[in-house]
Amino acid sequence: MDDRLPSGVLVSALLRRANDTGGFGAVLGKGDPQAGGILVVTVEEGAERLFERGLGADGRTALIESTPAQDVTGYWQRRRARDPDLWVIELIVPAAQRLAAEILTPN
Repeated sequence: MDDRLPSGVLVSALLRRANDTGGFGAVLGKGDPQAGGILVVTVEEGAERLFERGLGADGRTALIESTPAQDVTGYWQRRRARDPDLWVIELIVPAAQRLAAEILTPN
């Protein structure tokens, strides 16, 4: 039995926490509610960065940075075109990476 929470539940928790901190969170691309991957676009001080939930070097769930050198929007749109189950979430909150890690990596 898989004890991971469904992706839709994690996304809802992430958006709620962003709202609770006085920030902003939005779904840019809705993925599979059970097992879709989650890509987080953070916006802090005008800079966009991408993080995704994946496996770290130790085999545990981790938040991995996957920011391309340029064209963040084009990157996530191409990823969604190849993987329609992928969730794309935008967070505009202070310490967005930390907030995403707290919700998406339960270890």
